[in-house]
Amino acid sequence: MHSYERGLKTPARRLRGDASAAEQRLWWLLRRKQILGVQFYRQKPLLRYVVDFYAPAAALIVEVDGAQHMTESGLAADAGRTVALEMLGLKVIRFDNLQVLRETAAVMEEIHRVVLERLRLSRVES
Repeated sequence: MHSYERGLKTPARRLRGDASAAEQRLWWLLRRKQILGVQFYRQKPLLRYVVDFYAPAAALIVEVDGAQHMTESGLAADAGRTVALEMLGLKVIRFDNLQVLRETAAVMEEIHRVVLERLRLSRVES
């Protein structure tokens, strides 16, 4: 596991309880190793961030973005966050709330595809 700021544990717990409808739907489909037997964690502290979903075995982060992420400052913050996380060797994929709620099957297909790709990549590197 990667390091994180200890002060993020409490906010992460609070975020788990305040999940958006899109995050709740996605969690229902990611939990209990439903994708290729890979464990996902939700609202996981990494570095100085709390990521929505994290699959350490696939080195994958899945973010579900609300409207606040679509502003100029939100996009800039997300870009910096993505760069920092990718420097750890993690892949970050993003979906907006409406995609998750309206195109759930397509979102799940993409997550499945990326998990499979990342697992294959990690086997080749081993």
